[in-house]
Amino acid sequence: MALVNTKEMFKKAYDGGYAIGAFNVNNMEIVQGITEACKEENAPVILQVSKGARAYANHTYLVKLVEAAVIECPEIPVALHLDHGPDFETCKACIDGGFTSVMIDGSAHAFKDNIELTRKVVEYAHDRGVVVEGELGTLSGIEDEVSHEVGSYTRPEEVEEFVQKTGVDSLAIAIGTSHGAYKFKPEQCTRNEKGILVPPALRFDILEEVSKRLPGFPIVLHGSSSVPQEWVKVVNEHGGKMPDAIGVPEEQLRKAAQLSVCKINIDSDLRLAMTGTIRQFFDENPSKFDPREYLKPARANIKALVSHKLRDVLGCAGKA
Repeated sequence: MALVNTKEMFKKAYDGGYAIGAFNVNNMEIVQGITEACKEENAPVILQVSKGARAYANHTYLVKLVEAAVIECPEIPVALHLDHGPDFETCKACIDGGFTSVMIDGSAHAFKDNIELTRKVVEYAHDRGVVVEGELGTLSGIEDEVSHEVGSYTRPEEVEEFVQKTGVDSLAIAIGTSHGAYKFKPEQCTRNEKGILVPPALRFDILEEVSKRLPGFPIVLHGSSSVPQEWVKVVNEHGGKMPDAIGVPEEQLRKAAQLSVCKINIDSDLRLAMTGTIRQFFDENPSKFDPREYLKPARANIKALVSHKLRDVLGCAGKA
C-alpha cells in the first residue's frame, strides 16, 4: 500500500466513533516503534513531521524512513503529515516533497489573514491530491518551535465561515489541550487523595458546539499527550528533573474520539518513553556505549505505549 491522504481515514473514524493517532517522528526508532505497533494492532496511522523535525533529521531522510515503514507494513494505511506548517513555503515544500497531508497553522494571525493564508495552501495542495488541516484558536505551551504563553479557545461562531472560505479538509480546535509535558500549571489543578495533580476538564461544550455547526466534519486535537506518570517517575528517578509534569487524562481523549475528533496528536508521551528508557539504561549500565543497546529497548517501549493508545485511548485498533 502506498502512502495515503487522510480523507478516507477520517470518514471511517467519524462514522465509527474513534480517532486516528497522529504521532510525531524524528528518527528511525520512533518510526519503527509506531508502525510496528500499528501493524500488530491493525490500525491506521498518521506519521507527522514538524518544522523542527525537518531541520533536525532532513526532509529526505524522514520521507524515506516513512516510505520504508510503508514497505514493511503494507497492510495498514499510513499518511505522512506536516505538523504546524508555519507558512506557505514550508507547506509547498512538503506537498512537492512527498507528503500526503499538511497543516497550515495560521492561528496566530487575524481571522481574515488566517483565512487568506489557509486558502492559498488549500488551493495548491488540492491541485496535487494533498489534504489540508487548518487551525482556529491557539494552544498554550511549547513544542519544537511552536510556542504560546497563553492559549485562546476556538470561537464556535467562526468555524463555519472559516471552513467554507478556506476549503480545509479538517480543523484543529483549542478546547484546553496544550503543547509539551507541562500542559497545566499546578495552580490550575486539584490534587486527588494520593496527592497527584488532576488537571481541569477539557471544554467539551466548545467541541459539541463546533460539531453542531460542522456536522460530519473531522476535528483535530493538538497537544494531546497524557504525560504518563510512570514515565515521569522513571525520568526523575534516573537523573531527570520534571516536577509537576502533567498531561490530558486519557479518558477525556477517549470521550473526544467518540464525538467528532478524528485525529489526536501525540508527541511528548513518545519523548518521555524514549528518554526514560535511555536514562534508566545509562544509570544501570554506566560502562555501555553501543547505541543499539539503549535504542532497542527505547523502541520497544515506544511500541508498547503506542499499542496502548491505539487500543484504549484512540479506539482505532482493528480499524485498518
